[in-house]
Amino acid sequence: MTVREKVEKNEKLTLSQYACLSANTQGRERAETECEMRTAFQRDRDRIIHSKAFRRLKHKTQVFLSPEGDHYRTRLTHTLEVAQIARTIARALGLNEDLCEAVALGHDLGHTPYGHAGERVLDRIHPDGFAHYKQSRRVVEVLEKDHKGLNLTLEVRDGIEHHSGAGKAMTLEGRVVRLADKIAYTNHDIDDAVRGRIISANDIPKHLTEIFGDSHSKRITSMINAVVRASDGKNDVIFDTDLASSFSELRTFMFEAVYKNPVAKGEEGKAENIVEWLYNYYLCNPSKLPQDEAQYIDEYGLEVVVCDYVANMSDPYATGTFEALFVPKSWSIL
Repeated sequence: MTVREKVEKNEKLTLSQYACLSANTQGRERAETECEMRTAFQRDRDRIIHSKAFRRLKHKTQVFLSPEGDHYRTRLTHTLEVAQIARTIARALGLNEDLCEAVALGHDLGHTPYGHAGERVLDRIHPDGFAHYKQSRRVVEVLEKDHKGLNLTLEVRDGIEHHSGAGKAMTLEGRVVRLADKIAYTNHDIDDAVRGRIISANDIPKHLTEIFGDSHSKRITSMINAVVRASDGKNDVIFDTDLASSFSELRTFMFEAVYKNPVAKGEEGKAENIVEWLYNYYLCNPSKLPQDEAQYIDEYGLEVVVCDYVANMSDPYATGTFEALFVPKSWSIL
């Protein structure tokens, strides 16, 4: 019996009746020989971690554009926090931790440079619209590995797409990640906003502090408990109904106090302009696209190729490309 088979056997013995077992995956688009060491979902996790798109997350905005300081979240650290929370919930509910981790690590691979500012622009100007959760699935299915895709299992691809937007993931593990994402960004955005003096801890409504706790750790623990308590033994993953309205109120507070704050978001207009200028430039000058991107114009269409290229950019790469294209360089006679 291989190591993989031992793990699969152990899953059948220990996981919840509602868990998605590795041995029961609906498989990949292209058949592959099974790994002797790793289950299907473990292989998916590893492929995501080793992908280019995953590495680019370290230079993509979470909420604050180009913050001065080492301790603000990036899209990568956000992703790691989502994975940690998802695994904690999965373990408590007897669900498949490896599937949760794979979905969590891949959920934001399609995010644009400059966070949601870039996403808003592409959604407005791209003929087909743009949503980062759909683009994340496109990244793993099509764009990675020189347009061969990562050939992930259906359960992971579905969970990645349904971590946001309409519809539910086909597995409970995918639904865990959807809630873990909300728990993670709500709490670490509070942490970053306090660090950046956008708000103070005392600005959080007192009754919400009394419900969820007065620290980052206490809030996360309270919210994880609210999910586990409401979901244990059920064929769904939900937030405790008694606390759901309070959680929603906390998120509303964050939207008003932080996400719409003119100090925190003062530079987003510039970021939006950069994304729009880059998109329009390559649309009007397709010959300036890198050849490894331009070769797919006949297959996908120019607008799609340009959108893929711009969306894949990290913040520094987008800024540097913009400067190279549109900012005059000084010169001198030597």
